Amino acid sequence: MINIRLLVAPDAELFKSLRLLAVESSPTSIWPTREEEMARSIEQTADRIQATPTQAVFGAFDGEVLAGITGIRREPLHQVTHKATIWGVFVNPSYRGQGIAQTLLAAATAHATEKWNSIQLMLCVNAENVAAKSLYVSQGFQTFGLEPRAMQVDGRFYDEEHMCKPLL
Repeated sequence: MINIRLLVAPDAELFKSLRLLAVESSPTSIWPTREEEMARSIEQTADRIQATPTQAVFGAFDGEVLAGITGIRREPLHQVTHKATIWGVFVNPSYRGQGIAQTLLAAATAHATEKWNSIQLMLCVNAENVAAKSLYVSQGFQTFGLEPRAMQVDGRFYDEEHMCKPLL
């Protein structure tokens, strides 16, 4: 049974390991390179996953195994606190097809609405990642724009679709 919970500092090693798998298996979906992800210390990673009034990272656990992750953040500025941004959605390929990504997105959405009173979610997705776009559309996200050449991997540019989901 998969358990979804907020990550805490002691989860930093598990998070870093899964992020490295994400970079290796989906390099056009994750911004940092392997080298950049490796360069983060465990202390930096722990700070990155620690829940604060403007960020939270959720993990999907199968016992002690971290099978999936997603983060959510928001700006502290008053005029934009109504929206939050989903980032870093990734499920270990061996756990895909079990609804884990949907459950992680639901946890992040609940956090945004219940803790932050968010009324809109935002995210970006590689325009060529059909599976991810399908997931987000199934969860109520709609494309509102395209950023050309948003990412460059191995000399090739990739566009990103900007998506939003109204919560009210």
